[in-house]
Order: sequence, then structure tokens, then C-alpha cells
Amino acid sequence: MTIAVSATTPGTRLIDPQLLRDLLAGDGEIAVLDVREEGQFGEGHLFHAINAPYSRLELDVPALAPRRSARVVLLDDGDGVAARAAHRLAAIGYGDVSVLAGGVPAWVAAGYEVYKSTNSRFKAFAEVVEHAFHTPAIDAQDLARLKAEGADLVVLDSRTPEEFARFHVPGAISCPGADLVLNFDRFVTSPEQRVVISCAGRTRGIIGAQSLIDAGVPNRVQVLKGGTQGWRLAGLELASGADARAPAEPAPQAQARAEAVRVRYGVPLVETPTLAAWLGAERDHRTTFLFDLRDTPARAARPVPGAIAAPGGQLVQALDRWVGVQRARIVLFDDDGVRARLTAHWLIQIGEDVHVHDGVPALPQPVPGEGQAPALEQVSPIEAAALLTEGGRALSLDASAAFRTEHAAGALWTIRPRLSALPQEVTSAPVIVLFAQDPAVAALAAVDLREVSKARIVSVAGGVSAWREAGLPVEASPSVPPDTARIDYLFWAHDRHDGNPQAMHTYLGWEEQLPAQIAAEIAGGGFRLVR
Repeated sequence: MTIAVSATTPGTRLIDPQLLRDLLAGDGEIAVLDVREEGQFGEGHLFHAINAPYSRLELDVPALAPRRSARVVLLDDGDGVAARAAHRLAAIGYGDVSVLAGGVPAWVAAGYEVYKSTNSRFKAFAEVVEHAFHTPAIDAQDLARLKAEGADLVVLDSRTPEEFARFHVPGAISCPGADLVLNFDRFVTSPEQRVVISCAGRTRGIIGAQSLIDAGVPNRVQVLKGGTQGWRLAGLELASGADARAPAEPAPQAQARAEAVRVRYGVPLVETPTLAAWLGAERDHRTTFLFDLRDTPARAARPVPGAIAAPGGQLVQALDRWVGVQRARIVLFDDDGVRARLTAHWLIQIGEDVHVHDGVPALPQPVPGEGQAPALEQVSPIEAAALLTEGGRALSLDASAAFRTEHAAGALWTIRPRLSALPQEVTSAPVIVLFAQDPAVAALAAVDLREVSKARIVSVAGGVSAWREAGLPVEASPSVPPDTARIDYLFWAHDRHDGNPQAMHTYLGWEEQLPAQIAAEIAGGGFRLVR
């Protein structure tokens, strides 16, 4: 076990893979942040790593790891990006930042596992749940046959309403995961009715079906094997369109079922004074994430400053989207406690320290929120066009997929981690004009650009959309940037929802093998199933 100081990046603390593994197995909070872009991250990452792309670093890390005295370890491809990220985080107040020497390649060379895709830890959890509890399943052909025969059944789709609108099993009802118990008696009309839970693959369906089983509903509950992908692989057509049903008031039995689940799984309650202390006087010693699981109208009517808005079902599937600190404290609340209790009973089995607050808390101060980008001069599209005619160079910082579809004529695509590789004709230009739909991304890129160029740096207000609306020329480039440069895009199984059978088989097979893969992780991934 060693700690070294980099000779090439003065002041950067380096740790080796063994020490990082020991830290993950130890006590106390730690944020393991992978600063590679999403495409790189999804090709292979540590089990407990959280993606915090360098292109958005100072925007995302203050939300993922709000306590700036917490231990932070940064990962990259061994290419120096993590050292740059450590410097940026130190500049905004993070005082305990280390870098994994050699990055993810060194972790692999030490014999440790890496994982494809995103949200892998939570997908693995769902697969472990299925193995442990033998969650009942039905395949697509059997479900289609039962539907054709007029069987008494209901299909509930546990994904978000937006995902449901894009595609779903014909006749399915949109009922996001945390709402399954809440709305069960609204959609299921008799105890004899068969209930099938669908998602786009395997894991949210498994968690949704097992949630109903854990809540003790009297019906036969099954998960659709492979979800919408399994449906398509069986040669069946999907439907599309939104579900216009309005939210319902919870039935009394929903609250009773949820409370029984809370008691059985040992989910603690927290009162407002204690929560206020966690978020106030104790916030410099322990990280607390507060989640608001209410619907958007309810949040708007009675907002809780600093609370993170998140659907409960998505928390179980994608907690790493919001929580970047291992062993932090999590508090959930909603209107009636049903969503919070059902969500908490899963998070506690994932291994999280989770509490439920009954009702909407009245708190004296906000929780620390997202980061802010530095100021950057903005110009109108017309002003930008004039600067370009005077020798300026245009760079696009939009997603590579968006750039291929449309960008300002003559603009080059780039991304913050690759700015140091820009050609000299760009860095030596008198003005560099940045295009980005998110102006904060442009502002962060400008920080790095100033280290490689003395140019005046400006961004175009409104990005390429405003440029086009001003009547200025745009162009498409279907093969530029080349795939090899698109580090922001995950190619692995990327077209599984577009009907590619090979990609669907690859993805579903990957999910199924996760329990075997995580066997080498510390304590089997840290899951604590209640049997």
C-alpha cells in the first residue's frame, strides 16, 4: 500500500489500486469519481465509481459530493485528466483529493473488475434480488398469448412516463416504480387479476415486481422477461404514446402496506429537528442527501429548498446520478410516505444509510446545491460571425451526436479533456468563438483554453440554435467527429432500443451475468438483502 506524489504534476497525491480498494472497504465517506466522459466510462469502470465527466466537473461535483472536506479519489484513463480535475476541484474548495495512479488501466492490471454500461451497481443489485427471491417471470410469447386469449391481466410499465411514451408493450399502463404500490388498487381491479411488470430490459421490472410481492399484494405478480427488448426479440410490435392518466390519491391499503414494509426492513424514521441538524450544524462532518419524491405539481406548490427532486424508482435504478459519496446519509420524503418507504426498503438493502421523513419538512436553511461556472463573455450570433470573418476560429462543445446533425459552418468539434490537443491554427487565433447549448459547459472549457491560448474567448448566446435562427450557415457532418473521437458517446449495445437483435442479446446477457461478476467485489458488492 503506497501513497506517492506525482513528479509530473506537482502537488497531485497519487494512490495505488490496493489502497483504493482498502478505502472502499473501510469506514468513513469517500467519493470515487471517474472524470472520463460517458462513452469512456461506459466501456469499463469500477463498481463503486461515479461518473463525473471532466467536461462538466465543477458543475456536477458540488451536487454529487457537497461536503468539500470529504475524501475524493479521481479516476481517468491514465492520461492526466484526473490530475487536471484535482487542480480544478482544489480551486473550488475540495481539500482531500487524490488520483488513482495509472487510472482505470492500473486498476485492471492489478486484477480487479470493471463494468460495462451505466448504473451497473444498481442493475447488479436487481439481478441479485431476482436470484435471491426467485422473482416470478413470464416471457413475451406467453404474455402475448394470454392477452390474445382475453386473460384477466394488467401490464404495468415501471419506467418513467417519458420512456413509456417512446415505446411500451401494447395495452400497458404507465406506473413508475415507486408508484406501483401507491397506485396498485387503482389499476388492479381484483385479487384474481394477473399483474405483469415491464421495463425496457430486466432490472426495473424485477424491482417493480418484487416491490409488489414485498408489499404483500394478493395477486399473482410476474416480471416480463427482457421487458420491451424481450418483446421485440419475440417478433412482437411495440406501441408508443403517452399515458394521459392523472395521478391518484393513495388508497388506505397502500399506506398500510408501505408502513408494513418499512417495519419489516428496519427503515428508520427521522424527525424534522434531527434532519435540520444534519443539514445544518452537522453538515461539515457528514454528508446528507435529501430527496423529494413528490410529483412535479406538488413540489411546485410547496417547494423544499435544497431538496433533490427524483422519482423513487429511478433512485433504486440510478442512485449514482445524484449521490456521489459512499456511506453518506440519505433522507427521503413525499406527501404520504408510500413512495419514500418503498424506495427506502430497497436502498437499505443496497447498503445505504437511509431514513424516511414523514411528510414535507419545514427546514430553516437550504442544502448546498449544484456548482456554478465562471463568467464568460457572450456575444450575439451576428457579433460572432463578424469575429470569425476577422480571423477568429469556431469550436463546438455540443454533444458529438448533436454536432453531426447540425453545427455552425466551419466549426470544429472538441471536448474539454481534449482541448490541449487543438491544432495551432486554433490556439493562435486572435479570437476563439465557442458554441454550446449549455453556456456553463463553454465557460468551463474556457478555463482550460486560457492555459493553451492567449486568444480572446467568447461564447455565442443561444448556441447553434440562435446562430441558425439568425440566418447564419449551418452544416451537418454524419461521420465527423469520427467514432474514435466520440468519447462522450457509449457505443456498447447503443442501438438495443432501435431493434438491433445482437445489441439486445448482448445487453440482456450482460445484465444476467452481473451476479457472477460482482462475486469478486468487497462483500459481494455490499448488498444486504433481508430474507
